Amino acid sequence: MSPDATPPTSEADVISAALAALTERLPPGWTTDVQREVTLGRYRTDAVISIRAPGGQRAILYAEARRSVVTKDLPAMVEQAQAYIDADTTPGREGTPRPFVVARYLAQPLQQWLTERDIPYADAAGNLRVALSSPALFVRDVGAHRDPWRGPGRPKGNLTGGSAARVVRALVDFRPPYTVPALMKLAGTPSGNTYRAVDFIDEQALLTRENGKVTDVRWRALLERWSKDYSFAKVADESRYLAPRGLPDLMKRLARLAEGDEVGRYAVTGSLATPRWEAYAPAKNALIYADKPDELAAWADLRRVDAGANVIIARANETAAFDRTERLDGTVIVAPSQAAVDLLTAPGRGPEEGRVLLDWMEKNESAWRQ
Repeated sequence: MSPDATPPTSEADVISAALAALTERLPPGWTTDVQREVTLGRYRTDAVISIRAPGGQRAILYAEARRSVVTKDLPAMVEQAQAYIDADTTPGREGTPRPFVVARYLAQPLQQWLTERDIPYADAAGNLRVALSSPALFVRDVGAHRDPWRGPGRPKGNLTGGSAARVVRALVDFRPPYTVPALMKLAGTPSGNTYRAVDFIDEQALLTRENGKVTDVRWRALLERWSKDYSFAKVADESRYLAPRGLPDLMKRLARLAEGDEVGRYAVTGSLATPRWEAYAPAKNALIYADKPDELAAWADLRRVDAGANVIIARANETAAFDRTERLDGTVIVAPSQAAVDLLTAPGRGPEEGRVLLDWMEKNESAWRQ
């Protein structure tokens, strides 16, 4: 559907747009038949779609439709459709019935959630995936990458910015339960920014709230989701250097740097930090957060270079890098939650190292989570 089209204003409009997209993309000879708002006892489904192959085989999709959907809504939508399927004992029902999630717009994380569970979906913005085994059918199309009807000035659905970083880090580093005001104190973030971040993370089904408290956090999935919006490279600018005597010498020099020195704060992240928890392979590059990159580089006798750098320093403004730092042989390093997201977004073998660190964190949660 064109973004210039009138936005669907009801669930019926959403279903109509999604079904039109599905029908247009079926192979020649395939047909659909739709029944709207079908009730069976105490169960109701928004639509029952019969898809018939040229040979007469038929599959049935039970649609649950909403204009607006967030990740935490999906389990309930699928459960509702499945409840109707289980209750429908119509004689002669053909094919394997499937739930069918329909919305005005399904963002990429929602599409991924549904795809991982092999649940058919469609939205009014042209995103579509229906995979059936009997009759055999696979239809997929990619429509809008953003909600084409979202008005200007609405909050962004992401985890960018310093406050979001601190909220994510606090949710990961501190075991719940706690209220949002208590989380504000743990994260050191303003009220509005904290509530917005928590609401977004809740919408992504990455935490659980009960009676006004955060009671559970899917911390690994949250770090993985944060890595889509944050990376060390985004804050690193062009502060690239060469440590002429190698990285072990650099670490020894940093260990001698007095806290509160004129070069300001620093914290090592990435591969050089991981031996504190789980060694993967000898580090080839140093990734460092610093208040004053140039001053730190001069103190450590690093040479600014355009090529062949083995040290990258990121200015630490608007990051959570200095929250809950640790020491490795005297050198300040970031907390494992920060190191993990920095590795997940690093080039080369960084993502694999990040997953190894996350595995360690899962096995040793009591060793790092407060």
